[in-house]
Parts: sequence; C-alpha cells; structure tokens
Amino acid sequence: MKEEKGFKRLTVWQKAYELTLMVYKYSQKFPSSELYGLTSQLRRSVVSVAANIAEGSER
Repeated sequence: MKEEKGFKRLTVWQKAYELTLMVYKYSQKFPSSELYGLTSQLRRSVVSVAANIAEGSER
C-alpha cells in the first residue's frame, strides 16, 4: 500500500503550510479595496508554494 500524504512529513512543506496560514490570517486585515488585488495575489502565490512542494515530492 502506498504511503499516504508523505509530503506532509517534509519540513519544507510544513514551513510552507505555516506561511500559508500566516498570510491568510494577516491578509484578513488588509483593506477591502485590496480583496481582488494584493490580497488575492498573495494568497494564490503562497498556496502555490505548498502545492508545488507536494507535487514535486510525488515524482
């Protein structure tokens, strides 16, 4: 049976996940006028980091 979610044990993925949580937390305090600008761009990019690490670990 294949090991499930092995990437979650990687320190680099754990740090990326923590960063994701921090960005979401602090970006809630951004002005609502930035919701579709800076806030969206920051959130998408930080999620991408963790997703790319997970994807790369599966190869």
